[in-house]
Amino acid sequence: MADRNGKDAKPIRTALSNEDGIDLAIIELLFFAYRDFTSDPDQILAEYGFGRAHHRILHFVNRMPGLTVAELLDVLKITKQSLARVLKQLIDTGHVIQIQGPRDRRQRELYPTEKGRALALDLARPQSRRISAALESAQATEREGIEQFLKAMVNPELRAQIDNLPGNALRESHGDE
Repeated sequence: MADRNGKDAKPIRTALSNEDGIDLAIIELLFFAYRDFTSDPDQILAEYGFGRAHHRILHFVNRMPGLTVAELLDVLKITKQSLARVLKQLIDTGHVIQIQGPRDRRQRELYPTEKGRALALDLARPQSRRISAALESAQATEREGIEQFLKAMVNPELRAQIDNLPGNALRESHGDE
């Protein structure tokens, strides 16, 4: 048995293949699609010294103004500690405002500022163009299939988060599933 440190490891010279029972083609398409889907926003974010975590926070705060920190943690599935640093940067740079909850003073509601809304739109535009270009050749039924496929990739117990987004295309075009 090989040591965990790889001291006795030997190189494998054959590539993984579909014969291994893995759908490598779809996995690779998702890798490449994600790489290119995030590349344009990554360039914009770099100008601010921000990363993908900033993008995700800006996106959801703009989609659900008034979202509490606890709700954002639930959506992003990250720790309070990892959120705190990134959220502080967005607050300090004037992209997000944190307001004390009206009913529970311990709650903190998050709102985008004009600056935060503008950046969220700047980040979403190239992604939207990429999606539109990819869907140009797709028929309406194919789009529905793509949306359903992507939703099915989300853990079943977390799919309600998708349904609860304002203006959810799947909910509006097909009704709740």
